Amino acid sequence: MKAFVDPDLCIGCTQCTGICPEVFQMTGILAVAMPGELPPDTVPTAVEAAQACPVSAITISE
Repeated sequence: MKAFVDPDLCIGCTQCTGICPEVFQMTGILAVAMPGELPPDTVPTAVEAAQACPVSAITISE
C-alpha cells in the first residue's frame, strides 16, 4: 500500500500527522506522505488518517 497527499487539496490542518505521524509529515504548510510502500503495521492508521482528512486530500492505494 502507498499513501499520497494531493497538494492542491491539502489545507495543512495537521489532522493526518496527528493520527499517523509514522506516514504523514508536514513540509512547510502542507502534509506529505512517506514515499514508497507503507510498512504493513502503519496501514490501518494511515487509512484512519485518510478518512479523517476534512478535504479528502489523502489517497491510500495498492
